[in-house]
Amino acid sequence: MPEPGPSPLQSSLPAAAARFGAHVFANALASGIEAAGALATVPAEAPAEAPAGVPAEVPVPLLPPAGPVGVPVSDGGPAAVVRQASPALERILRGPSGLGTASLHLAARAEEPPYAPAAPAPEEPVPGRPIPGLYFHPVPEPDPARVAEVSRRIKDWAVDEVDLYPDDWEGEFDGFSVGRYMVACHPDAPTVEHLMLATRLMVAENAVDDCYCEDHGGSPIGLGGRLLMAHTALDPLHTTKEYQPEWAQSLHSDAPRRAYRSAMEYFLQLASPSQADRFRHDMARLHMGYLAEAAWAQTDHVPEVWEYLAMRQFNNFRPCPTITDAVGGYELPADLHAPAAMQRVIALAGNATTIVNDLYSYTKEQASPGRHLNLPVVIAEREDMSEQEAYLKAVEVHNDLMHEFEAESAALAAACPVPSVLRFLRGVAVWVDGNHYWHQTNTYRYSLPDFW
Repeated sequence: MPEPGPSPLQSSLPAAAARFGAHVFANALASGIEAAGALATVPAEAPAEAPAGVPAEVPVPLLPPAGPVGVPVSDGGPAAVVRQASPALERILRGPSGLGTASLHLAARAEEPPYAPAAPAPEEPVPGRPIPGLYFHPVPEPDPARVAEVSRRIKDWAVDEVDLYPDDWEGEFDGFSVGRYMVACHPDAPTVEHLMLATRLMVAENAVDDCYCEDHGGSPIGLGGRLLMAHTALDPLHTTKEYQPEWAQSLHSDAPRRAYRSAMEYFLQLASPSQADRFRHDMARLHMGYLAEAAWAQTDHVPEVWEYLAMRQFNNFRPCPTITDAVGGYELPADLHAPAAMQRVIALAGNATTIVNDLYSYTKEQASPGRHLNLPVVIAEREDMSEQEAYLKAVEVHNDLMHEFEAESAALAAACPVPSVLRFLRGVAVWVDGNHYWHQTNTYRYSLPDFW
């Protein structure tokens, strides 16, 4: 495949980051420092940041598979808010230049053997209709060869390795279009196997959500116990030799645990211990959010809008963008990932992308039995609005979150123009845009309400 070139950088990276090398050079000249000496203070191209020689984690025990388990709108309405590139922004989109900035561009793809013959390529995605008034950035169509290969591999994994679903769920699995989703969100993945890290984890997380919480037999009753046992597939139990085999066997007792166990084993092969622990932490956050929503369902409680947004900060997409460096084949060191400014950027990205899900899935959820909490539903009830008014206000909430995400990303990029930080911010921004792309184009799952 051809060299993909620089990633489509989002407005979350300011011009200050793109001109970092020139900025240091100019300051040095203004201070009377020799040019050669000034340039020597700028870091050279960052070395490969993938961990080398780190001790491998103890893998979760392997057992034989268990048995099966049961663009602008044309109708006269308000147009989607798509960024128009200014001359300054176009300079940023070309990517940063100067010493120490090479690692901010997409990693060159590693040489890979030709893909094995696969089933016929999936149909071209239907463009879909973006939500009028929603602020988002369009992305290029994901590489169709990679989409086809990831789609083939993930289905083989789901069917042959973890026995994820019965035959009558196959249409839903295909309609999820997870290959297109992950290729759009991770254009900097150096190999298909790096893409598969994110793809397996995404599918496993959705299996837990569907089978434990929602569509396929999920229930709030007893959810805490099920989630805890599933979480041990990500964060292994350390117990006595007498009880270890029973726990290991339990990891094959249902589809969610089989999927978690296998996806985490693959993740550990390419991720560092620090990246793995970061992911476990974010998955614990996710599970806590599931429990809060389940508790409200059991008591028939509609939260205040701010309470709902607090729950959605935990029950959201955060585990996906937080592994953008592992999927990109490098590592953002823990001391650069942990500071409050970076955590705020990641949280805002997760919050904004999750409201995108609320908005695009609104019609689907409203047509389902029972009451599904989403932001428009909560706003309508708590702020005494019509369904239309509440939906349009939820669009505004999303846009505010996006603007805040981009402003905080820009501030962090300017304050800490370290190559790995800038590359990570770029990756999170691209993930945010890829997430919107998938929701907009997945007309198999989503359609918009008639509010415009």
